[in-house]
Amino acid sequence: MSLDLLTGPDAGELLAAAVASAGGSLLDWVPQQVDHRPGRGTTVAYRAQVSWPGGVRTETLGASSREDDGPPPPSPGLIALSDGTTQVGVWCLPYDPDLPALARALDPGELLASLGVAGRSVSTAVVSYRPRRRAVVRVDAGAVRLYLKVLARGADVEPLHRRHVLLHEAGVPVPRSLGWSDDGLLALEGLPGTGLRAVLRADGEIPSGAAVLEVLSRFPAAVADLPRRTPWAELAPRYAASIAAVLPEEGLRVVDLAGSVSAGLHGCAPGSEPTHGDLYEGQLTVAGGRVVGLLDVDTAGPGRRVDDLSNALGHLEALALADPPSAERARATARAWEVAFGAAGDRDELRLRTAGVLIGLATGPHRTQAADWPAATVAHLDAVEALLSPRV
Repeated sequence: MSLDLLTGPDAGELLAAAVASAGGSLLDWVPQQVDHRPGRGTTVAYRAQVSWPGGVRTETLGASSREDDGPPPPSPGLIALSDGTTQVGVWCLPYDPDLPALARALDPGELLASLGVAGRSVSTAVVSYRPRRRAVVRVDAGAVRLYLKVLARGADVEPLHRRHVLLHEAGVPVPRSLGWSDDGLLALEGLPGTGLRAVLRADGEIPSGAAVLEVLSRFPAAVADLPRRTPWAELAPRYAASIAAVLPEEGLRVVDLAGSVSAGLHGCAPGSEPTHGDLYEGQLTVAGGRVVGLLDVDTAGPGRRVDDLSNALGHLEALALADPPSAERARATARAWEVAFGAAGDRDELRLRTAGVLIGLATGPHRTQAADWPAATVAHLDAVEALLSPRV
């Protein structure tokens, strides 16, 4: 089974062989992210200590086994290995085989020159990285800060650029797009304000639920003409299957919880309102209690406004479970927003969809290899169960 191979002790032998083929020696490794899709494959990112001829460095390594279509395609920096049964591709950042623009994003001199930002000291940092799926690189060049979004191989970047243009021109506070490349790179300006997640930790002023609704109300009607994405709550059965695969003792419960969500939402029309598609506190920047920035509009398209609202509530509950310093304020914010959001629509549907979102987020502790992830997963499922319990 690819999950056992890439997360168990044998993974070290695969990583050591790949590092050795590149001239290094593996000193230590630990999984950081696990993306396990039953019947489709497993991808894992590792933090590793590697001794190179020039010294010891901390590296991000990746490994992937794809049960649906075989190992990753050949690409620079990719090592193909096998334990005799399973074919695995192993790489060292930035040579992710499905993110061909990542290496260029981390060495952006040519790109900066094309944007008129040449001749300045440049530093880069990986802000987020989901192996084989996406990455965001922050670029600082003097007083200029840009974010380079790297999409997966084969993704059409121009429509995402057009989304940013559409929303920016409508007055939605999204980053201005500076352009894109055919290999999956989108250049974005930075946003003002502070991320809401950091504000929750730092005891700063939090925007009201009405302020969040106001920003969503600025979405132009043309967003409803974009491609439709399946709402997160309606993917609950898929996420339940993933949880059951890695935590079988909770399998019956999580499948039953997902079934309750699906039954409760049966017959709901897909909706044609313009929506963000993945709204949560990590996508909002704030200043003085106002929402001044909105990130990640990749999923913008037609749907139901309640999908955005339930996503925001589900993520606040997950944040409270995962980050004790934020817990009290995250839950207080969720309660306040729930009142505002419930007044704007169907409270029962909001609760059901929030439960569905939280089932999806219950995969997070295992995916990020959190300490004692089984207990953290159970805590998420307990919260789902509480949401679905009859209210007096």
